[in-house]
Amino acid sequence: MSTTRLDPYTPVDPRRWLALGVIAIAQLMVVLDASIVNIALPSAQRSLHISDANRQWVVTAYALAFGGLLLLGGRVADFIGRKRAFVIGLVGFGVASAIGGIAQNQGELFAARGLQGAFAALMAPAALSLITVTFTEPRERAKAFAVYGGISGGGAALGLILGGVLTEYASWRWTLLVNTPIAIITAIAGVLVVHESRAAGKAHYDIPGVITSTLGLVALVYGFTKANEDGWSATTTIVLLAAAVVLLVAFVVIENRTKEPLLPTRVFTERNRAGAFLVSLLIGLSLFGMFLFLVYYLQGTLHYSALKSGLAFLPFSAGIVVAAGMASGLLPRIGPRPLMVGGTIAAAVGMALFTRLDVNSGYALHVLPAEIVMSLGMGFAFVALSSTALIGVEDRDAGVASALVNTTQQVGGSLGTALLNTLAATATAHYIRDHGQGSVRAGVVHGYTVAFTWGLGALILAAILAFVLVSRQKRPTPTVIDGTEETTLEHAEELGAIL
Repeated sequence: MSTTRLDPYTPVDPRRWLALGVIAIAQLMVVLDASIVNIALPSAQRSLHISDANRQWVVTAYALAFGGLLLLGGRVADFIGRKRAFVIGLVGFGVASAIGGIAQNQGELFAARGLQGAFAALMAPAALSLITVTFTEPRERAKAFAVYGGISGGGAALGLILGGVLTEYASWRWTLLVNTPIAIITAIAGVLVVHESRAAGKAHYDIPGVITSTLGLVALVYGFTKANEDGWSATTTIVLLAAAVVLLVAFVVIENRTKEPLLPTRVFTERNRAGAFLVSLLIGLSLFGMFLFLVYYLQGTLHYSALKSGLAFLPFSAGIVVAAGMASGLLPRIGPRPLMVGGTIAAAVGMALFTRLDVNSGYALHVLPAEIVMSLGMGFAFVALSSTALIGVEDRDAGVASALVNTTQQVGGSLGTALLNTLAATATAHYIRDHGQGSVRAGVVHGYTVAFTWGLGALILAAILAFVLVSRQKRPTPTVIDGTEETTLEHAEELGAIL
């Protein structure tokens, strides 16, 4: 049976699967680096004498630079060429990783992590745009998105595993240094096999939009962080959160008035795409929070080593990969809505199981079942939302639309980490105050379950938004060929990929 391409006038790239392999490696590095240092953080903190108040910036500096600059990175990739941006991002990422790996003080490490995030913000949207313009046939595009979705979801858990191995058997520095040779080799392969594409028209960069959006996000995350340290009523907290609101409102005003906006409303206002972005934001919030507090639970409550706690996440990675592979076959047939709704509901069930953890819970009976259920749901949802967010995007907006997929996850993760950490710390303090100093261990776990509960609420909201905003799968309409009506499986698959 012949295949039907989304654009029959676009030639098929004979090296497209090799290109996908290169893009997949690059995306894996980006996702890994968002989590690989989590387990290595205690060792890095001791080595560089980082205070408890400042240690969170090892993670936050990366997430903020990545999430805050992704929109600009997508726009730059559109105009200078997606392949060129991809290669530049890889090389810069490798150099920044080397700087972080040899850092001699906390300032150098924080700066290197921010630089990593900045180059990742150039590389990631270029990578996703390249998938969009390289794979034009529905079945192949679904498979490509399955690879991307599996990496996006499973990479964070894999980063925890790799971080545990490198920290225990080598040094925390290798959680950063390992990126350098891989990035350079991948950049060379990208030059050889990836096909160049760029948007038509003259380049224009919305600098006011970049400044207001980036500073607004930084102020918002830092405001949540200060709320954990100083309280919600502290002057610093209120000033930061108020500044965030003012800056983000200014960003919206600027985008509505400028001729070439950083975030064109035409990209975000289409209903299916908006639904995918909102679901991605909420999934990022819940997923990053789950990783953070489950790591604490495994090491602090179950007393797992860095390696053992990393390996404990292996079923989560496997579940996402398996589900993403299944989703690639289902997506062209049933469309994204059932996968996105069903996936987020399954993830919510897994999160609900996490809320039942206590000081006496065990890994096999309590943690593992929750991991499996949640990971399968995430795998289905990631593939569906990645495809939905990019189908039908104009070529000139492919970069910014791709950036929004990553931006929403990273911003959601940054906000979720800061906010859920504040809620967990507050819940723990109240529990110990009410039950006495002998309840510290139980109070800490209670804080984790409060964070899991808020993550559960985010996933339930994501499922509702996916159901309401993402279009229902329609039956294929008859196609008139030589005066006769014909409905084929190929047309159904194409429709499923587009919806």
